[in-house]
Amino acid sequence: MAERRKPMQAQDKLAFLLALVPYLMDRDRVSVAEAAEHFGVEQEQLREAVRLIAVSGIPGETNAYQPGDLFDIAWDDFEENDQIILTHQVAIDDSPRFSAREAAALIAGLQYLTALPENADRDAVGSLMAKLTRGASAAPSQLAVARSETDEALATIRDAVIAGVQVEFDYLSSRGERERRRVDPLRIESVDQDWYLRGWDHLRTAIRTFRLDRIDDLVATDEPITYRPGDVKLPETLFTGTPEDQLVTVEVSASAIPLIEDYIPEGAARSERGGVIRTSVRVAHFHGLKRLVAGLSGVLTVLDPPEARQVVAAWAQAGVERYR
Repeated sequence: MAERRKPMQAQDKLAFLLALVPYLMDRDRVSVAEAAEHFGVEQEQLREAVRLIAVSGIPGETNAYQPGDLFDIAWDDFEENDQIILTHQVAIDDSPRFSAREAAALIAGLQYLTALPENADRDAVGSLMAKLTRGASAAPSQLAVARSETDEALATIRDAVIAGVQVEFDYLSSRGERERRRVDPLRIESVDQDWYLRGWDHLRTAIRTFRLDRIDDLVATDEPITYRPGDVKLPETLFTGTPEDQLVTVEVSASAIPLIEDYIPEGAARSERGGVIRTSVRVAHFHGLKRLVAGLSGVLTVLDPPEARQVVAAWAQAGVERYR
């Protein structure tokens, strides 16, 4: 004989009822046996909870219960077929709903997450998308988020990390140089809209960071990795300096300092005046400043050396010319 479950305490009963109502709302029809198995309770206990829900609600303006102020179920199906069907809901229907555009935007974001290898085929994401669709004030627009080359690279690197093998790829550096690299993949990180691979670079014999959109012809090899995450210490900052880096003096709003902290060398001098900080950043090449300045337009100013100012000014002027 199966062991009988212990009776619920009062607080457990309340939590059970609060979870049961949205569970039933998400399903047009569910059997008592299925619901009881889902919550891990006896079937008779489930039936008692359903009967309690059917006499629950919110009184109207007269503080008296009127027709429509209580939950209701399809009693014939419940009594004869052991099926639970909510035919009337109260209170919860009055909660704010997402507009069709808001729901569409959220669904698009979830579609993007499912396109990433770490979240592919997640039942929970699909269930949430379905709930957003049902709960919107109107039918959301049909959207589709296509996979990108970065997503394919993420999948290849993830599989290589799981298999413990090296990866090879052509990499375009910030200096415009293209080299074939062989790397022990250690970690994948994202910053804003960019994805980065951190690993042991066998060409440089050091830890290096690679931006995925600069990687071409990526393949996973059969060669086992030499270094594992526990064998080497990854720096706390995403970007690490090299002897070839060039220093650039900049002025930046004090509130934006955390955005460029990884570019500031350790021990670099800082002086502040009027909420603006003057300090130095390191870049592999002056042309790498274009991306940094574009992301902090109006917040960061390049001061020195003159060549760095000329590179940024020429880039900005070229952008202006395209509007004429």
